[in-house]
Amino acid sequence: MEWYLMAWRKFAQFDGRSRRKEYWMFTLFNVLAILALAVLGGVGIAISQDYGGVLFVPFIVYMLAAIIPSLSAATRRFHDIGKSGWILFLLCVLGIIPLVGVICSIIQIVFLCQDSDPGVNQYGPNPKFPELGAAAYAGIPAGAIPAGAIPAGIVVPPQPPAMVSSSGFCGTCGAKLAEGSPFCGSCGTRL
Repeated sequence: MEWYLMAWRKFAQFDGRSRRKEYWMFTLFNVLAILALAVLGGVGIAISQDYGGVLFVPFIVYMLAAIIPSLSAATRRFHDIGKSGWILFLLCVLGIIPLVGVICSIIQIVFLCQDSDPGVNQYGPNPKFPELGAAAYAGIPAGAIPAGAIPAGIVVPPQPPAMVSSSGFCGTCGAKLAEGSPFCGSCGTRL
């Protein structure tokens, strides 16, 4: 339930990253709520043909209210695997076309099931291991973090300072730098 509520708290936050667990728990509770409200509406129609349809109103309201959180959670999930949210938009638009929609749905499910990009990507630190992201941003070597704070087998390589050119591009990867940022948004190198 905590993961479901987390997605609602990040209602319209399309930036950043979300773990698989956050996305799929939100989706599970969303489907359960939709099924419960649909059953409520069906029971209402079974009891009274004339006024039973009124019990479908909560179903419709919930469906409309859940559109933005669902899209934002899916967009953050795409960011977690290093893909742009616009790819999700393209897959949704192409999903309207018959037969192409089936293929797009399969591609979308494959993307949503992939594991996170390790470390930092252009959308932020890995939400699965936030202490690694914080260490990478701060330029702290992996050995300086207390034992037990990082899962076994995960190594944060120390990052040498990048060469910052006066043109506003990263000296390591060549990406355009955001003004005032202490790190490169593309490769995560500390400036």
